[in-house]
Amino acid sequence: MRWIDLNADLGEGGSEDEALIGLVSSANIACGGHAGDEETMRRSIRWAKEAGVAIGAHPGYKDPEHFGRRAMVLPLENITELVAEQVGKLAALAAEEGAELHHVKPHGALYHQAGRDAALAAAVVEGILKVSPGLILFAQPGSELAQAAERAGVKICTEGFADRRYRDDGTLMPRGEPGAVIKEVNEAVEQAMALVSEGRMQTLCIHGDGTTAAGILSELRRTLEAAGVTVRPAVR
Repeated sequence: MRWIDLNADLGEGGSEDEALIGLVSSANIACGGHAGDEETMRRSIRWAKEAGVAIGAHPGYKDPEHFGRRAMVLPLENITELVAEQVGKLAALAAEEGAELHHVKPHGALYHQAGRDAALAAAVVEGILKVSPGLILFAQPGSELAQAAERAGVKICTEGFADRRYRDDGTLMPRGEPGAVIKEVNEAVEQAMALVSEGRMQTLCIHGDGTTAAGILSELRRTLEAAGVTVRPAVR
């Protein structure tokens, strides 16, 4: 694989957002669920537009107290509405700023639950379709979320994680387990390059709230370029 997208979550209150925007090719912008408000959304959109970075919506459970990382059980129609509302809000703000929404990446517990639950995954995809059928969905390969998108004709960008450890079965270690988050720059870059070499992933996530996110991204870009891999967003 001679190209890869690098994505990070922005607008979540992190202190390094402006630095990260210069290192990624796609930005997932929190849109008022787990974090973010109109001011942070507009600022993130402007930064991404100026940097030529693809703009994505990062919808999550409306649970800022737990940063959207607590599993919840809601009626499926509520999930669809939640996704449509948050994605639609960011799409409208992007249009006002002369930009265009490129992709959607669900956040935290919503992302991981939808990856395992077919009905929940279908509800998420339905919410995206209410805004636009032309948006790309970031999802782990083979997940229920990816399969729901395929069935609905939504384009997928397969996602791996540079800064999260995987279990032997290919699933991510839960954040509550010791060592689940990779903070050491060289270790994260090594894992990212292994994922690139497998050829299954089209985008790699580096969490924007990580304390070493900028360092990981900077070294990863240098390593990718040295290997002849182009960093760019997925084509819609």
